[in-house]
Amino acid sequence: MAYFYRNGLWIALLAALGALGTVFIAQYVFDLYPCVLCLYQRWPYAVVIVIALLGLLLQRRMGPAPFLLLCALAFLATAGIGFYHVGVEQGWWQGSAECVGDTSKALTVEQLKAQIMSAPLVRCNEIAWSMFGISMAGYNVIAAA
Repeated sequence: MAYFYRNGLWIALLAALGALGTVFIAQYVFDLYPCVLCLYQRWPYAVVIVIALLGLLLQRRMGPAPFLLLCALAFLATAGIGFYHVGVEQGWWQGSAECVGDTSKALTVEQLKAQIMSAPLVRCNEIAWSMFGISMAGYNVIAAA
């Protein structure tokens, strides 16, 4: 336990950098484009990076505990978003309109065309990649928890 307390900010920083590095490689090297929920899952990792860096700079003055707590809350947030995303992928519940593309509000052909052109390229309820039956959102839940 003392090891984690002394090195927890480094562990959180490396975990967040690893997670974001993995998704950026998946996106830009393997053309696995993110949906809206995938993008939302990235933000808490960015928050962890900022908090961990601040914590590493200020831990002598304040101790690592408040920064570790904030990092843990950010990991919990991305795990929660990931769990919601898995539920959308598995059909346990319906995603938001920006996830699945709601065309029910379009009244004319021009409105429908504008709505299609501004819609997200990737739907949240379609699994773009999985390994051993677990999607990237599922792996995010496992990694963040």
